[in-house]
Amino acid sequence: MEKMKALVIDDEQIVLDSVRKILTDADYDVDVSLSGREGLERAIQKDYDIVLTDILMPDIGGMRVLRDIKRVKPSLPVIIITGYATVRSAVQAKKFGATDYIEKPFNPEELLKGVSSAVGIAASQTPEEQTLIHKKEMIKVLERAASDSQFIYDLLYYGADALDEYDLTKAEKLAIWTGDISWIEEHIGPRTPLQIRWLELRKKAEIW
Repeated sequence: MEKMKALVIDDEQIVLDSVRKILTDADYDVDVSLSGREGLERAIQKDYDIVLTDILMPDIGGMRVLRDIKRVKPSLPVIIITGYATVRSAVQAKKFGATDYIEKPFNPEELLKGVSSAVGIAASQTPEEQTLIHKKEMIKVLERAASDSQFIYDLLYYGADALDEYDLTKAEKLAIWTGDISWIEEHIGPRTPLQIRWLELRKKAEIW
């Protein structure tokens, strides 16, 4: 029987070593990457059964990794590896399409249970559409964000929860939250200068 293949992306070597040992001992074939950008490229170019990624990394972070993997491989499960300081972001990542998150420090049983569950969930669910579906709703959000400072604050602080009143897919919400101008303009058309300015600010707010 062919081994399950996992990719682990984290900028801490100790985390990579720990996860690799746990998964290898459980008969997984494991690749690791210290770089978010390199890990993303591997995830897209090679075949994996699951990806585990840290949420904060120096080059590009877990939200960007999640977003770009899902665009190309919507059925590939992604688990967020998080520390105490980024648990809130990891919870948001689940609402944006991550299968689950695992909080550091973790023990082997917790990691293996999370990975097994994520693979099972991915196998049993139909992947969500990654193209734009709700054009009018997206425009409403962009127009509001360009003029409503309280809404901007809510988006920054509450993430996906601030978009609950809008009929949007996880992919659409993640495009807004990460300031994905190219994807938005590809599907909706050129945006106004105020909307572009807000999206640029959102893009720079954190490392994606």
